[in-house]
Amino acid sequence: MEVRPRPELFDFHGVGMITDFTENWDNIQNFKARPDDILIATYPKAGTTWVSYILDLLCFAHMGPDRQTSIPLHDRVPFLEICEPPMPKGLRSWQTNHSYLAGTDLADKLPTTPRLIKTHLPVQFVPKSFWEQRCRVVYVARNAKDNAVSYFHFERMDSGMPEPGKWSTFLQNFMEGKMVFGSWYDHVNGWWEKKQTYSNFHYMFYEDLIEDCGREIDRLCSFLSLSPSPEEKERVKASVTFDNMKQNKMTNYSTFDSMNQTISPFMRKGKVGDWKNHFTVAQNEQFDEDNKQKMKNPDLKFRCEI
Repeated sequence: MEVRPRPELFDFHGVGMITDFTENWDNIQNFKARPDDILIATYPKAGTTWVSYILDLLCFAHMGPDRQTSIPLHDRVPFLEICEPPMPKGLRSWQTNHSYLAGTDLADKLPTTPRLIKTHLPVQFVPKSFWEQRCRVVYVARNAKDNAVSYFHFERMDSGMPEPGKWSTFLQNFMEGKMVFGSWYDHVNGWWEKKQTYSNFHYMFYEDLIEDCGREIDRLCSFLSLSPSPEEKERVKASVTFDNMKQNKMTNYSTFDSMNQTISPFMRKGKVGDWKNHFTVAQNEQFDEDNKQKMKNPDLKFRCEI
């Protein structure tokens, strides 16, 4: 099988991007959000799939087990900005058993209410209709060190992303913000600032989810005015453990052709502190120094271990 060549990173209005996320730009910017939409926003590899699955179960568990066993999560929670161009003749589709559709089309065709829609866009790129319609927004942030490690392994296995190079090269690029979706620092800070002026906003941390998933589910329910029974909450909590999601074909992205999970699984470790297995002492010192310069907001605090 021919393989699509890896994309090149380019500057798009000051943010690193690849064409898969800019090809459909006018439709993204003109996307018509609805007042009951829930937007799940993250920097890549910060717990997007985890929180998407939690929210899907909280909102739609009543629809019965068929939905959970027959519809992949990426169809239930479409990725707003994805738009892979139709494949040249002779190349296999980017996604097994799925016709080509842009994320905006998938979102428009969602049969459920509320619509759960995910994005990795930095806050300044989000379609204006989400703010105009006062949609609820859930943002998930992960500490920069673990986020960098997870992103590195993701780029290694996903041929739809730029070539990451060696870990040392990748880490330097990460610190300089030369990444798809731009700088981690700009992303987490930009969304944090939005939270200060936009009330329909829940900012959560990956490390808190690892520490006490039940507590974070309670907080999400409170934010979304959901009141599942204690039994339902326990069912959600059991379903969204790392091991269960890793085994679940509807959540582990095993249906994606572009992802070679023999190189690195999509659901890799799901831990806090794995960065210690990757950073050298010198890299860690350099990273900490860089972090001090770029994390100016004293209210936004991250934990690199728990």
